[in-house]
Amino acid sequence: MQSQGIAFHHPWAFWLGCLAVAAGVCLHLPMYVMAAPMHFQLVGMPMDAAMEAGMVLIPAGVLLAGWALLPRLAQVRLTTTGGARLHFHVADGISLNREHWKLVIVLAIALTIDVMKPASIAFVMPGMAREYGIGMSAAGYLALSSMVGTAVGSVVWGRLADVFGRRAAILLSAILFMGTAICGTMPSFHWNLVMCFMMGAAAGGMLPIAFTLMAETVPARHRGWLLVALGGIGTSAGYLAASGAAALLEPDFSWRALWLLNLPTGALIVLLNRYIPESPRFLANAGLHGHARALLERFAGSTAGLVEGDAGEAAPVMEIHQPRAGLREMLRGPHARITAALMVCGLAWGLVNFGFVLWLPANLQKLGLDTHAASLLMARSALLAIPGIALVVWLYQRWSSFKSLVLFVGLTVLALLAFAAIELFGLRAQALTTSATVLLLVAISGVIATMIPYAAEIYPVHLRGTGSGLIAAGSKAGGILGAMLGVAGLFDDFVWSALLIAVPMTVAGVMLWRGGIETSGHELEAIQRRFESL
Repeated sequence: MQSQGIAFHHPWAFWLGCLAVAAGVCLHLPMYVMAAPMHFQLVGMPMDAAMEAGMVLIPAGVLLAGWALLPRLAQVRLTTTGGARLHFHVADGISLNREHWKLVIVLAIALTIDVMKPASIAFVMPGMAREYGIGMSAAGYLALSSMVGTAVGSVVWGRLADVFGRRAAILLSAILFMGTAICGTMPSFHWNLVMCFMMGAAAGGMLPIAFTLMAETVPARHRGWLLVALGGIGTSAGYLAASGAAALLEPDFSWRALWLLNLPTGALIVLLNRYIPESPRFLANAGLHGHARALLERFAGSTAGLVEGDAGEAAPVMEIHQPRAGLREMLRGPHARITAALMVCGLAWGLVNFGFVLWLPANLQKLGLDTHAASLLMARSALLAIPGIALVVWLYQRWSSFKSLVLFVGLTVLALLAFAAIELFGLRAQALTTSATVLLLVAISGVIATMIPYAAEIYPVHLRGTGSGLIAAGSKAGGILGAMLGVAGLFDDFVWSALLIAVPMTVAGVMLWRGGIETSGHELEAIQRRFESL
């Protein structure tokens, strides 16, 4: 790793691995092109020798590139075992400069691509169901496979980021994106389930790690609003990219083209790797103080960079080398209460977003709206909810981080109760229904836009990736539960589903209010000292 944290231990292995993955995907393309006269239908076709060779090249390339990303064992030992207390002057009071904005732009691109992958499933499923001759309920297993993958990936990648580095975890996700492009050439539905699980794992892993890297790199006074804005912009742009690609490519090149986009989009993140540095806090925690100092000089200038001292409290403590730690410390230590609160919040959000909202168009028809009117109301409500992103950013930065999260949790509960009241008391006015829908969409957007950034701020450096990943996995687990409850028929009853889901969301709000601490504008080290004093 070079001083600026943008090189690899074995660059030849990394680039050779990337080329192997790309070549493995390209070996699948001739079969896809040959199927053009049949509108690219490959169902039932046997894999030829080139495709089988590609199936070998892709995992081999991922393993080779992954090996190149791994740090040396000595660094891993320093990251995961105890050490001395180190004192640094932290460049947290500086203004945003060109290097910060480069990082923001690249991570925004990465998050857009990350959100685009699972968002494409909604546009893939109808065409896939027709080609494979399966019903939409069976095609729904694709979404379930992806969701399980995101939950697993959030936890696994979070731990990888804490042991091997934030940058390594992000690039490994990008390489997996490239490999899973072969979803677009699979002749059977079962292979798509496997590939979609891997794609979900990569997508679930990148999201919390991108927030972690941002939180540890930008100055404290800009951290809050940038994290929330990054999440809002990345999510909106990701859904826009998925819908735009479907509109442009699917009519002429079938649903398979949306999966084949994984190759160029994943490669784009890899090619932008020089603008994705390692976290200076991770480098310091791994004992690479010279590298951390050089990286902070890149972001803050030599006079405002990292200055190591041994005078004790005269210098702010950057981080503390901790004993080997994992999920047990998060669940039993000083962070246990806030971890439990965020996990409940994530589960409740998943139930609302992937359960109640997913069935909302159908339930709106029970309120007297036809299919077109229900879709139009949802689209209009989503458009009206977009300015809510600016409100979320302002509240998180100017008012309070954890109180903003509690506020949007409370608004979610209020929206659910409003829907229950509309059905119970026969309040079928379209203005009320639209207001409740807008409120719900703004509220759930506010919850997820503040929850993951908050998780990226409250954990110490040796657990920050693990913690962020765990909370992200909680939201995906709620989504899995919501999908299962939907299949079981819970959401067919509009009133009871709204009231029952409001319960865990209310519990989450109470737990967050009692266990949350303020992070907006505070240095990451000051936040940890606050937890140590609890």
